[in-house]
Amino acid sequence: MENSASHVDEVEMQSSSGRKNGGWITFPFTIATMAGLSLAAGGWMSNLIVFLINEYNMKSIAAAKVFNLVNGLTTIFPIVGGIIADSYLGCFSVIWISSLISALGILLLSLTAVINALRPLACGDGSNFCTSPSTNQYVFLYVALALASIGVGGTRFTIAPMGAYQFDKPKHQAMFFDWYIFIFYLCWALSTAFIVYVEDNVSWAWGYGISLACNVLGLAIFLAGKRFYRHVKEQGGSPFVNLARVIVAAIQKWRVPLSEQTQHYYHDASDKTTLTTSPIPTKFFKFMNSAAFITEGDTKPDGSINNPWRLCTVQQVEDFKSLIKLFPLWASGLLISTQLVMQLSLLTLQALKMDRHMGPHFEIPAGSMLVFILLFTCIAISIIDRLLNPFLAKYTRFSLTTLQRIGIGHALTIACMACSALVESRRLGVVRSHQLQGQKDAIAPMSVFWLLPQLAINGIGEGFHFPGHIAFYYQEFPTSLKNTSTAMVSLFIGIAFYLGNVLINLVQRQSGWLPDNINDGRMDNVFWVCCTLGSVNFIYFLVVSSLYKYKNMDSKPYDVPSK
Repeated sequence: MENSASHVDEVEMQSSSGRKNGGWITFPFTIATMAGLSLAAGGWMSNLIVFLINEYNMKSIAAAKVFNLVNGLTTIFPIVGGIIADSYLGCFSVIWISSLISALGILLLSLTAVINALRPLACGDGSNFCTSPSTNQYVFLYVALALASIGVGGTRFTIAPMGAYQFDKPKHQAMFFDWYIFIFYLCWALSTAFIVYVEDNVSWAWGYGISLACNVLGLAIFLAGKRFYRHVKEQGGSPFVNLARVIVAAIQKWRVPLSEQTQHYYHDASDKTTLTTSPIPTKFFKFMNSAAFITEGDTKPDGSINNPWRLCTVQQVEDFKSLIKLFPLWASGLLISTQLVMQLSLLTLQALKMDRHMGPHFEIPAGSMLVFILLFTCIAISIIDRLLNPFLAKYTRFSLTTLQRIGIGHALTIACMACSALVESRRLGVVRSHQLQGQKDAIAPMSVFWLLPQLAINGIGEGFHFPGHIAFYYQEFPTSLKNTSTAMVSLFIGIAFYLGNVLINLVQRQSGWLPDNINDGRMDNVFWVCCTLGSVNFIYFLVVSSLYKYKNMDSKPYDVPSK
């Protein structure tokens, strides 16, 4: 990163008040960048299933699987972006490079909508015979989707730690995460409503063109704010290599008898924090302490490490242990995300088989139903941040911790799955009562607004657990891995998209619940399965969260904002 070292030195010399205000100076640039990139991503991703079905003649379930694969890539790649940011380039470079990549992907996607040769022939009206895309058409499409997905993945969760790093107090960082998620969901909702409408009623080319313009605008705003950002200091190597060294060193010296004397363990004298955090390694996973235990030949005459694969610092050992402590809680995020992924994947298919008319002339695009989840998430975040947390802080001694907030999200997600099952059961009842089974294009005479309660519960649940997850991992992750911390949330969401595909494949093989024509299936049973899995996962979460001790308890994350 150009001039990063000098910029950091300059920032470090600022007064305390100057540093405090720095976060609010960069806040508009960060939020505007996030807004532009979210509008762009929502514009091409929200309606992807409909695009694949209508323009590429894909079967509905196959299109849902591609949708899951794309979403999985956009939420797994942030972990790669976080590693690159932590180890080599820093957040700023990762964000602007990823933004360019996403713009290129959206440009290629726009070309598929403009150039007829890049798409298969359209199906004839009322015809059951449709031409499948050629190999070259598939390759062009998937390259476009891959580039756009990688670009989204490299920016979405890398912007979060960079924005939070501009603030010094945990409560201000927590507030930033709330507003970060709020803007992300609000802009996604706007793109889902308006850009998707353009795609359905004007043309795909215009819709993707608007998305491309938003992407370019977001990148331009981000680059314009470069001089105001406080950049994270470069690590001088990968922190993940340091974690690997801890494992190797501990294995090599696992039989060495350990001491309780602090002088027998190696501390990095250049890092002042290592001398104040833990004089000797903690007893948790005690056998890992041997990695920091000094034996003959481990240090040079000047006191430096002779072989970093045989001797590590106490801080490196404790960083590794902190990740081990976090893993059980991280694993609980897999199933809560899988439940939401299943609803997201099947929502468009449900909407396509329901009455979407608002009045005699307007029909809601099926892909725009997602907007209700996003809007309710925004409303929930606003109420939590501006009303609930200040009320609790002012009138009670109780304040929601990040894990309590995540737990509420778990409970609401289970309720969402149960509601989804009940509504789908009613929809199938309407299908049977009107004898619509077996009719490919049959629409159940049931308003799509029956889906609103489950979408509302989903959105409110996400308003609790999504910002809670991000704030929790940012707070509890080792300092050297702050950029990777928020990407860990995207990682379990990304894995959940692939788990969703696995679950869909399993259901299709073992039952007739998910045929291509969902009017002939039993999607309600799929939701009941998700509800059951979520309930078991919630019990697991309650157990592991009750055993977890916060690393940073010096400041409450949701104090009343200072005025």
